[in-house]
Formats: sequence, structure tokens, C-alpha cells
Amino acid sequence: MSDLFFYGTLRHAPLLKLVLGEADPLPDIMAASLADHAVFGVQDQPFPMIQARPGARAEGLFVRGLTPLQLDRLNFYEGGFDYDLRHVDVTLAEGSDATAQVFFPKEGLWTPDAPWQLEDWIVQWGPLSLHAAAEVMDFHGRLTSEQISRSFPAIRLRAAARLAAAARPADPDRDLARDVVVERHTRAYVNYFGLDELDLRFRRNDGTMSELLNRGALVTGQVAIVLPYDPLRDRVLLVEQFRVPVYMIGDPAPWMLEAVAGMIDPGETPEQAAERELLEEAHLTAHRLEPAGRAYSSCGSSTQFAHLFVALADISEVTDSGGLESEGEDIRTHILTFDALMELIDTQRIKDLGLVAVANWLARHRDRLRG
Repeated sequence: MSDLFFYGTLRHAPLLKLVLGEADPLPDIMAASLADHAVFGVQDQPFPMIQARPGARAEGLFVRGLTPLQLDRLNFYEGGFDYDLRHVDVTLAEGSDATAQVFFPKEGLWTPDAPWQLEDWIVQWGPLSLHAAAEVMDFHGRLTSEQISRSFPAIRLRAAARLAAAARPADPDRDLARDVVVERHTRAYVNYFGLDELDLRFRRNDGTMSELLNRGALVTGQVAIVLPYDPLRDRVLLVEQFRVPVYMIGDPAPWMLEAVAGMIDPGETPEQAAERELLEEAHLTAHRLEPAGRAYSSCGSSTQFAHLFVALADISEVTDSGGLESEGEDIRTHILTFDALMELIDTQRIKDLGLVAVANWLARHRDRLRG
């Protein structure tokens, strides 16, 4: 059977079109409903689930005549969410009945939340989901749905970062539509990070277009970097953890002293991420966050955009059990005087750029914060 009933996010026409792809014509789509069922949000997830509810009615779309390629693309997209297809009888808007398949979540997999509304989801999650789905579907035919599903959290981080980047002020002296020409865009790799490649030309300072360039970039989300500072005791707290990339490049000291840091989750503000990471990594609660800058951490090779903070806090205890085991973190903390921190920086023993940047901001504002 190639007829499906969609009750959730695939009712959003731009998302459904993206998932189905452009190789085959769009199928017939009409409004329909499923009796004795209701749609709920999923706790801690940006998508809904359907459950049997006597007397209720789930509104949705009946999609008829899907091609084998479109069905395969749908199974790839939905398969990563661990859904099963089941046959149901739906009522079409014209009043007739039809049999369709529905993606039902596996029993006990998700915890239902409040009743779900498509319009609310479009406002909160629609643009992010389109970016995420575009990355997911670029790997159709290259990865299995199980393989791509392991990257879903990181893909959403990158989608949120793309939205945040697009919202930053434009360059008043450049017109991207005229001054940058992309001839090929390839998503070369997906995991915790993504790797994108572009073949492009850009307008040079003399007004001519450059030669065709091939460039790759590490695509990742936004990060909050936080240096805890106790103005009363004039000391800071640093975290220490093993960093695989530092080990991979051959550095003999891959246990790094850093500021507290972590990725900004979709729907989370940089300040909320900073406070969450303080609690997770250092077991600290900030009295106040001081913004200390915003910048790309390595604009020649990575998309990562960092939000820097100094967190005013009472610093009296260290921990050797910071971080989340689920993320493979093994973090311990160190308390240093401000002068000891600056000595480490001045003697170039701190190798983390985020810590160097926020420490130098603190040096400029320390008297104000202590006062």
C-alpha cells in the first residue's frame, strides 16, 4: 500500500515536500481524520506522537499514490524516530472512508505531554525542523535510518545555529545574492559534527569574481563559554577534561584547562545554556551573568559561534565528578586566584582560546565587578 495518514509534523507542507523530494511528482493530498485517537506532544522532544483515545479524533492528511522512492524517503526520515507502520481506517474530508498506514511510536518509547497543535509547532519548531530535515535527507541512500538517527541531536544543534546565524546583521556593503555564487554544496560527513564542502566564487575587492574555490568547514552548533569568578575572594574556577582532538593532533598534554562550556540546545538562550553548563560541569549557580563577547571561534575552518560570559558566583569547593556520563564527560575543577590565572595565560600555558578571551575580558572589568 502506498497511502499514508500523517497526523504530525509532516502535515507542514514545506516539510512534507522536502522529505518526499523532487524526483517524483507530488501525490494526492487531502484532509482526513482518524477516530478514537489523539495527538500529543512528546516530553523533551520537538515532535508529536499519536495514541488511542476513545471518543477523540486526530486530524491529519491522507496522502494517496506515493511512489516507491517517496515511500523509501519517508521510511528513511521516520525510521530514525523508531516508529512502526500500522494500517488504520480514516475518514476523508468528503465523508468517505479509506485505509491508510500510520507511523505509530513503539510502545513505551515516548512519554506523552500536552495535546499537540500543528500551528504552535510551526511557530516554535517549523524553521528549525526544515533545516534539520534538509541535512537528514541529504544522507538518504548513503546511511541507514538507524545511522542518521544517532546524529539527530547534533543535527538539531546545527539547525538552530543556522537560524541564529541568519538572524545576525547583514553586511551593508555586500549583496550575498550577487557577490557569492555557489556551484556545488555537499554534506560530506555527519556525526556529532558535520562536514560540508562548497565549490564557490566570491567577489574580490577589485570587483571581479574569484576563481572557483573548493572549501570545507566543520559545521557545528553555538556554544556558551563561562568563566566562574568570585569577586569577594578574587578567584576563578576552571574545568579540566580530556580532549580527543588535542590528542588526535599529537599534543602530549590533551587534558585541558578550560572555562566551563557547552553547546546551546535548540530553543535555549545562550544565558540558559551558560547556567545549565555551570551546574552540570562545576556544580555552581551564578548570582549574575556578565556578557563578555560573541564571536566565531575559528572562522576559517569552523562555523562554531561562541557566546562568552563571566559568571559571578561563590567559589569555595571543587569537584571531580562534573559533566554528564551520557556524553562521556569526566570533569574535575580547579580553584585559582585571578593572578594565578593570568600568570598561566601570560606564560602561554593555557591552550583554550575561549578561556584566554574571557579571562582577558575579566582583566579589563575586574575592578568594576569587585566594586
